[in-house]
Amino acid sequence: MKGYHINIFYSEEDSGYIADIPDLEACSAFGETPEQALAEVKNAKAAWLEAACQSKKPIPKPRFRPVIYQVADK
Repeated sequence: MKGYHINIFYSEEDSGYIADIPDLEACSAFGETPEQALAEVKNAKAAWLEAACQSKKPIPKPRFRPVIYQVADK
């Protein structure tokens, strides 16, 4: 598996798209389109990783895999 998995979903409450990276705690972003949410979460990921490096916190390896991929591997 390469890189971190990114979820993108529409939020009725926010009237827009939310993107998050499950392996990086509280790393998420908002966009009016899925593409915008993806671009924003990529910026959030870069900031998250930089902050972790600066504060010498451990950076988790990509591990999250949606169930659909787990089933397909069997």
